[in-house]
Amino acid sequence: MKKIKLLLLALTIAAPLFAQTAQAQFAKPEDAIKYRKASLTLISSHFGRMQPTVKGAIPYDAAAIKANVDVLKTLSVLPWAAFTTGSQAGTDAKPEIWSDAAGFKQAQQKFEAAVVKLSDVSGSGDLEKLRSAVGDVGASCKACHDSYRAKK
Repeated sequence: MKKIKLLLLALTIAAPLFAQTAQAQFAKPEDAIKYRKASLTLISSHFGRMQPTVKGAIPYDAAAIKANVDVLKTLSVLPWAAFTTGSQAGTDAKPEIWSDAAGFKQAQQKFEAAVVKLSDVSGSGDLEKLRSAVGDVGASCKACHDSYRAKK
């Protein structure tokens, strides 16, 4: 458990560095696509892990939720630098990501802020606060997908 906490701490410290330098790390558009898809898949996985608690299917374990949200908080800043010019071919990314860069950035910021709020309440043991914060994160995901992700 101590090693996991140290890893999470290291990732939390390093995440902004990865987010800032990620654009320069992609030699090909396919690399950016793989990176952002992997990041978004992990975000979805960690967000989904809270659903049984939020729905009341399993008891609220504040420590487990907090640990999961800590990972989610680290992940929440990673995919954005991988939306590089030329990396939209063959993906569900709408052209509006690039033509409405300010709007896309605002959607990212709303998501990140919602994750921070979730982090603030995640270890509280207050299920209603958790439900509300999870709902806000989900709403930010949906709003971004509605505007910037092509429907399948």
